[in-house]
Amino acid sequence: MSEFDFDVAVLGGGSGGYAAGRTAAGAGLKTVVIEGGKEVGGLCILRGCMPTKALLYAADVIHLARHAGTWGVQAPQVGFDFEQVMARKNAMVKDFADGRVQQLTSGRFKFIRATARFTDTHTVGLSTGDTLTARYFIISTGSVVSEPPLPSLRNVGYLTSDEALRLAGPPKSLIVLGGGAVGVEFAQFFARFDTQVTLIQRSPHILRDFDTDAAAELEKVFRREGMTVVTDTRLLDAGRDGGLKVVSFERDGKTETASADEILFALGRTPNTAHLHLEKAGVETDRGRIVTNERMQTSAQHIYAAGDCTGPHEIVHIAIQQGEIAAHNIAHLDRPRSIDYRLLTHVVFTDPQIGLVGLTEKQAKAKSVPCLAASYRFNDHGKSLIMDAKDGFVKLLANPATGEIIGGCCVGPMGGELIHEIIAAMARRMTVHELAVMPHYHPTLAEIWTYPAEELADQIKLQASVSDNRTGGV
Repeated sequence: MSEFDFDVAVLGGGSGGYAAGRTAAGAGLKTVVIEGGKEVGGLCILRGCMPTKALLYAADVIHLARHAGTWGVQAPQVGFDFEQVMARKNAMVKDFADGRVQQLTSGRFKFIRATARFTDTHTVGLSTGDTLTARYFIISTGSVVSEPPLPSLRNVGYLTSDEALRLAGPPKSLIVLGGGAVGVEFAQFFARFDTQVTLIQRSPHILRDFDTDAAAELEKVFRREGMTVVTDTRLLDAGRDGGLKVVSFERDGKTETASADEILFALGRTPNTAHLHLEKAGVETDRGRIVTNERMQTSAQHIYAAGDCTGPHEIVHIAIQQGEIAAHNIAHLDRPRSIDYRLLTHVVFTDPQIGLVGLTEKQAKAKSVPCLAASYRFNDHGKSLIMDAKDGFVKLLANPATGEIIGGCCVGPMGGELIHEIIAAMARRMTVHELAVMPHYHPTLAEIWTYPAEELADQIKLQASVSDNRTGGV
């Protein structure tokens, strides 16, 4: 009889947890997945990727309909039924969640609905009153909305991203606190459903982890669509003025205020680990985030972690990859795999969309990585002109010695789709020379990548020629 109830216990049944459980069970390990949420599905399905993108697509449709005259199409009195927009989103979320429930209850592993917390290094107590033991654990409990730093904001009241997804109608006016992906996506969604939006960002520009040129392009579009964008601020206080909620902030040494019917707090999420009693299992954390090595192993050698609870990137495909690697390494101790963030990808589903893979110019400079960069704008590209999608650009970063592509950014139409060409190129370690001569159909959006590739190939060729001349061709 085994010393433990299970070979592997996975805490959390979201995307990372399901990937871990499926992989562990597929390797022949006796596995249990324990899900403590009120609903089953995880953040991506229930309150993240899927519902927000369903809403954003509706916003894109109404925006396109309102500008149909550009193509000579008459679409008078374009309106919307917000209740129907939300109902469609809810129906889609239910379908996705039902699918996840079927996966979790398929019988390939045991599935338990309960919250779990460690009582010792190999034991967890469940909210049902039961306990179970496992030889290995994979923690994938996700994240929760962060608490606002201002007590006064809590007193005034605010919307979280979860609550924004449940609104019966768009507010007349809205202050969005935070200019990350969540903040900018909700800002444009509500603006396109006739909400007067003010976006307030702490950093010098929105999307602080992106290059300035990408952020500036989106800020330009936001302002053109009637939004107010305020950057490089410090929140001071929140209060009320009549029926409106008011936020005061410091900018350029001066105190300013903004008021609206509602406030959306979009300043990040916190690892969902406080309830786990990780200290009893010997698991090290950093401000709640579970610390792991490149094999997804924690400070306790038999405990692994994956997804938002460990980071450093709160992205669903990363959570899935981490969960699979953690389970693989438990099943195959003799041939471990490591997580590789070289192909780290981000997509922001605004209009224009932003897709990013690999290094940014900012990151390359900070890491002292030599690179050349070239870009090409959509307002000089055939297919995007046909679509009247003139905002944005594509940019490539390359190793100046070899021409290998080390980063790419697309701000423009279908940016989230177009970036995948560069992901594939980087996965095969292609050079700009190879990308430049790769056939692309005309007219397509994708062929725009050949222009910065050609420019970089010419730059590298010129540098090599100059170097040869200086050395006498030796």
